[in-house]
Amino acid sequence: METWSRADSRELLEEARTRHALGTDTLTERGAAPERVRDAYRAARDARVLAELAEVPVDRIREVSTGRVRVGLVEAAGFRTVAQVLRADDEELDAIAGVGPKTARLLREAAQQIFDAVDDALTFRIEADPADPLATDLVRALHTHEHVARFFDAWGERLDVDVPRLARLAEAGVLRGTLVKRFFAGRERNAAADSALTTLRETVDGLDDSGVTDALRRLDRTLTGTSDAEVWRDYEARAAAYYTALGELVDLGVDVEAAEGYLPEDVVDQVSAQDLDTSLLTVSLRGYQAFGARYALVQRRTILGDEMGLGKTVQAIAVMAHLAARGRRHFLVICPASVAANWAREVAAHSRLTVRVLQGDERDAGIRSWIADGGVGIVTFPQLGHLRAAGLPRPALLVVDEAHYVKNPAAQRSERTAAWADAAERVLFMSGTPMENTVDEFRSLVRYLKPDVADSIDAAAGLAGAAAFRRSVSTVYLRRNQEDVLTELPELVQVDEWERFGKHDGAAYRRAVLKRSFADMRRAAFVQAPEPTAKLVRLREIVAEAMDNNRKVVVFSFFRDVIETVLTELGPLAIGPITGSVPARRRQELVDEFTQAPEPKVLVSQIEAGGVGLNIQAASVVILCEPQVKPTVEAQAIARAHRMGQVRTVQVHRLLIENSVDERLLEILGTKAELFAEYAGRSTVAVAPGATDVADAELARRIVEEERARLAEPAA
Repeated sequence: METWSRADSRELLEEARTRHALGTDTLTERGAAPERVRDAYRAARDARVLAELAEVPVDRIREVSTGRVRVGLVEAAGFRTVAQVLRADDEELDAIAGVGPKTARLLREAAQQIFDAVDDALTFRIEADPADPLATDLVRALHTHEHVARFFDAWGERLDVDVPRLARLAEAGVLRGTLVKRFFAGRERNAAADSALTTLRETVDGLDDSGVTDALRRLDRTLTGTSDAEVWRDYEARAAAYYTALGELVDLGVDVEAAEGYLPEDVVDQVSAQDLDTSLLTVSLRGYQAFGARYALVQRRTILGDEMGLGKTVQAIAVMAHLAARGRRHFLVICPASVAANWAREVAAHSRLTVRVLQGDERDAGIRSWIADGGVGIVTFPQLGHLRAAGLPRPALLVVDEAHYVKNPAAQRSERTAAWADAAERVLFMSGTPMENTVDEFRSLVRYLKPDVADSIDAAAGLAGAAAFRRSVSTVYLRRNQEDVLTELPELVQVDEWERFGKHDGAAYRRAVLKRSFADMRRAAFVQAPEPTAKLVRLREIVAEAMDNNRKVVVFSFFRDVIETVLTELGPLAIGPITGSVPARRRQELVDEFTQAPEPKVLVSQIEAGGVGLNIQAASVVILCEPQVKPTVEAQAIARAHRMGQVRTVQVHRLLIENSVDERLLEILGTKAELFAEYAGRSTVAVAPGATDVADAELARRIVEEERARLAEPAA
């Protein structure tokens, strides 16, 4: 047995004390960090409620009091609002002339009743205001909690065992570090101390070699050395993660029925009973996201129709991670080229699953690796022809992103997708817009998954009521809306910027009408002219104001030449363009450049290239250069910025010209937007009785003829 010298003993005991102190502090934080979050949340929430009650006159107390309260006396004493009554202590109220203990008690009870009512109705959001000490306390508490939780996910079991062991062994070996104690201890106790020190050496070395000690030191530096400014920057970059952590600790008031897609009770019970293994995930799921993953597992072949920005991708990854944890190996994602790079990033960032790119230069090698070793294969619709479902591994889950791309069953990509859907064990279609115009599109998607359900979808079912129809599609379709489940989502302010044609753009518009060019009519407001047109002037003003307020901007247009005009106008402020001809990987690089820019910038994009699949939440100002023919295209573009993780109010500015194609489009398309909102929301899809769709070509012809007639009126 090794005999320990006094010097070596002291050195080892000091090493052990250092690690024990770090470990003990961290173990204390495991319980303290969540409570700190709850306390900071309650303080911030109480302040928000009191701020509202500072606008409520004290006379309201009379309306809710259970007894007769002489409110006039309270007002005469200088109490003007309910908030002032709540902030007053017993002595202040009792000291009011004519107000005794009984009246003071009734005042406090009534004021508290009003407080509770306002508190129940309050939708809490963390205001992105570093000058607010309560908001800063909450963000810092969440920052600490997340880092502590992450540490314990990795090292918790080791710490629970080794920290008490360090203390126990150090206590047994301490006599070897003191000359007097060594002398009087006797041979047996000294031998026991030597044995304890040897084991202590092994324990300390084990903590060091495994990385626990370094992890403890990093956590200590993070918790003690991170400034408020750094915490706020981290919050703005990862707000979604902060809210997820907050939602795990406090009740944020999410509507449970909404989070469950208003599905029937029996379906909800089956989903809730489904286990979800998250061991291969590296991200925490919101409650509604975990429900969505369980729903896909239970129903096996489904459409996840969550509104844009709710994290459909993460829910699909959670399903794959669950199946992989249970031994399944092969998964396949079919998606548009514009989002393929984003899929690869998301899988790598949020799970321990292996990503296989089955397209481009990596296609052949990726296919071979996917066949041999499994993982998440990612292939675009155009590249799907290089994969043949027959003879290849059967996917445990097939994910089809932007599934409305295959709504036409006769299209080649639809046929290829159908072959894979038939071969896969489970299928998850994802689309925030499962029905753009008619129920036939929705029914065609359902037919890939559950033909019997598709056959049962009856246009007249809508007449039976929403609840009856939801039940009829509840085993195949789940949809949640942003306002129902993202309580923290900042306000969306939409402004219609109406302008009038000037000399040059007005002339260009009239020429477009005369030659019956619908496309030229829509982009006439950005015609090349000796001076900037009205829309261009307003766009420049909006951008300048955004820059002054340190806000980043994204500009969308359908037309390439409009995009080029905007780029020229904005000069070095602009990043882009993102267009249909820009490779998907380059699109993501442009978004990254925009996101990481330290100063405000403007991302310029074609709406159908940048309005789908990309996360542009760094932008809090959205400019739409013209109305879109399909309302869902515009909604998707706005959702690139107004989505989970956004911390600022999002401003949407629509550039419009009076008495033009813009006005006609808004009038006609209003009915299409209402149709989608009514029948694609809340897991309900049906045809509104009497509703008719206006095909794009017919819509264009109709508007052109109306404008020709209107412009001809003065000459008649």
